[in-house]
Amino acid sequence: MKSFDILCIGSVLWDIIGHTQRDMHYGADMPGLIRRIPGGVAMNIAMTFRRFDITPAILTHIGTDREGDELLTTCSDLGIVTDYVYRTQDLATDSYMAIEDPNGLVAAIADAHSLERTGNAILAPLANGEIGSADAPFEGIIALDGNLTTELLSEIAASLLFARSDLRVAPASPGKAERLKALYRHPNVTLYVNLEEAGLICDTTFGNSAEAAAGLIAHGAGRVLVTDGPRSASEATGPDVLTATPPSVKSQRVTGAGDTFLAAHVAAEREGASRSDALNFALHAAAKYVSGESPQ
Repeated sequence: MKSFDILCIGSVLWDIIGHTQRDMHYGADMPGLIRRIPGGVAMNIAMTFRRFDITPAILTHIGTDREGDELLTTCSDLGIVTDYVYRTQDLATDSYMAIEDPNGLVAAIADAHSLERTGNAILAPLANGEIGSADAPFEGIIALDGNLTTELLSEIAASLLFARSDLRVAPASPGKAERLKALYRHPNVTLYVNLEEAGLICDTTFGNSAEAAAGLIAHGAGRVLVTDGPRSASEATGPDVLTATPPSVKSQRVTGAGDTFLAAHVAAEREGASRSDALNFALHAAAKYVSGESPQ
């Protein structure tokens, strides 16, 4: 088995992204560009880690169909360790489809049914000794995404297999943000959410990222980072809240920006950056991604 620096658990799939430079409305038919690229929260995070010379391994489900074979080859070519991927013949490789305009995401559909149906089967290497076991739990950083079911996230929160892990958690979408409440019980969780997702978790509406960060802490989270697009972002460790503003850029893409933010923040902290420096580094990395300056 190949060595790795960080573990990414969750969705690895194909993104089909349509982007137009014109404002969209319901029923609009616009010219633009359509790309098929590797995606999924865990994959986006893993790809960003590679840009910082960090080697990630992925725990996920990828089908044995042609799309799955192509995706696995792409992962390996990027330097992502795929030795522990769970594959089945009866479930297709997952996919995500989105439409973006200059204002951001217009609409998206995420098909992560295969990942959800495999359940804890993708976690076997953490129990069977390949990566860890109940007697010797994995002690590194794990990037975990909210495409996993509420039941599986609850299992992870209570499992001895994750007792010593540093969990960095991102929701898959606002519609799945509330699943992250299941992880509040884990002592080493950092949540990365946007303003809308923070409001959904807390069942309220926040005016800015600082309010949202404080609200999540009040609801039981231990450490959080809240972004708000081109507006302020905040990090809260307990009651202490830090806030910063990202650089202003012209948006060329938005899908994957939050995952880039998480990976860049982790990369900065691995290098010993302060809380403030790590927050600003992550904001600048995400802005470069949104502007199209950094590679996919």
